[in-house]
Amino acid sequence: MPRRHLHVTGAAEAPLRGVLRELRTKLDVPEEFPADVLAEAECAAAAPRLPDHDATDIPLFTIDPPTSVDLDQAMHLSRRESGGFRVRYAIADVAAYVTPGQALDAEAHRRVTTLYFPDEKVPLHPTALSEGAASLLPGQDCPAALWTIDLDDEGRTLSTDVRRALVRSRAKLDYDGVQRAIDDGTAEEPLALLAGIGRLRERLEVERGGISLNVPEQEIVERDGAYELAYRAPLPADGWNAQISLLTGMAAADLMIASGTGILRTLPTAPDGAVGRLRRTAKALRIDWPHHVPYAELVRSLDPTRSHHAAFLQECTTLLRGAGYTAFSGGEVPERTAHAAVAAPYAHCTAPLRRLVDRYAAELCLAACAGAGVPEWVLAALPELPKEMADGTRRGNTVERACVDIVEAALLKERVGEIFDAVVVDVKEDEPAAGTVQLTEPAIVAPIEGGTGELPLGERLRVRLTQADPGVAEVRFAPA
Repeated sequence: MPRRHLHVTGAAEAPLRGVLRELRTKLDVPEEFPADVLAEAECAAAAPRLPDHDATDIPLFTIDPPTSVDLDQAMHLSRRESGGFRVRYAIADVAAYVTPGQALDAEAHRRVTTLYFPDEKVPLHPTALSEGAASLLPGQDCPAALWTIDLDDEGRTLSTDVRRALVRSRAKLDYDGVQRAIDDGTAEEPLALLAGIGRLRERLEVERGGISLNVPEQEIVERDGAYELAYRAPLPADGWNAQISLLTGMAAADLMIASGTGILRTLPTAPDGAVGRLRRTAKALRIDWPHHVPYAELVRSLDPTRSHHAAFLQECTTLLRGAGYTAFSGGEVPERTAHAAVAAPYAHCTAPLRRLVDRYAAELCLAACAGAGVPEWVLAALPELPKEMADGTRRGNTVERACVDIVEAALLKERVGEIFDAVVVDVKEDEPAAGTVQLTEPAIVAPIEGGTGELPLGERLRVRLTQADPGVAEVRFAPA
């Protein structure tokens, strides 16, 4: 999933669409599915491999943006008679449709992830599956990996089970509606418990030293002939929903480690240099970060509805750049299993419609829970999966960065020559007159060059916009 959510609306979309189309061509982004892949997807959609266990009596519901139709997860929350809670979490079973070694599987390995552009997305699987038969849309029976995770009264995991099951979602909910129903007390218990369980899991996250970034969605709109940048701050319900996914990913990692075969999402502790740059960004955005205050504590104090806080939260995602995938088998569990931001072992397993590795994680967890052998096709793919995912993630990050550059250039296109307040957040070692600045308003990060002296790292600087061209996706500044 993208670290930066960015889209364009209204009249702003038209002039950017052509530039974004050129970007997809330049990056060799796969768009149209080959005919044999589409044909295989249509056949699989009509005749999936159905599980024996029927769990369609569980009144599951999904929580997604209103326009989303590629629905990976559905949940049902309840209280346990003996105390605590039961989380049932159904994850779309892509393996019920994709046959290893055939065209659909090969195309998924070529694409690796769904790619997100401001004007459209390039899906991992054909829409006949990702937005149709395999999606947990309300009212349709779907094969799924059904997780049952029991929690105690404090939200700690007591037991985990996952098995294949036929499921049926009853309702497609969105974040605004969920938040309203919980706030005004009209939510029925399965939904109302989202707040209680979500808060308990957030408390445990703080306890173990983890941190969740409530990164706002950026939107560029055109008003009165000029572009403006706005943010859509996440609601508490966004975070509670994310905690259920996080809970499942942690449970998956525990199952894999216990079985001795798996693939984890790992992240080392951020280097001092990255944290130092983030401190300079905080200064640029006028965010007070005393040296005795830990990073996680600062992030939790921020208000994503405030634009400069929102911009800083976005820059915090730079500390996630060292994340990767670690595969292991034969009982040889790696020394490093933790994800620094989660502060625990963690695995990607809840978005198989949009991310290749999740299909394999599901198989590994199903086998571990059943005490069965891991399918040969999973074991065969496991050694290469970390590199495949790294390459796919790198392409996604390139797309994300290029899209941001294009949108920022569109935002500033009519302001070339203007003076802005900024802070120098990076200086090139071999070229001290060049580096990177963070603007105070709008919250944009861009290169600076053309000065005669060394840039003052971490200091405020008046800068002049010298270039803003959406066609080449470049914004550049010079000292004023």
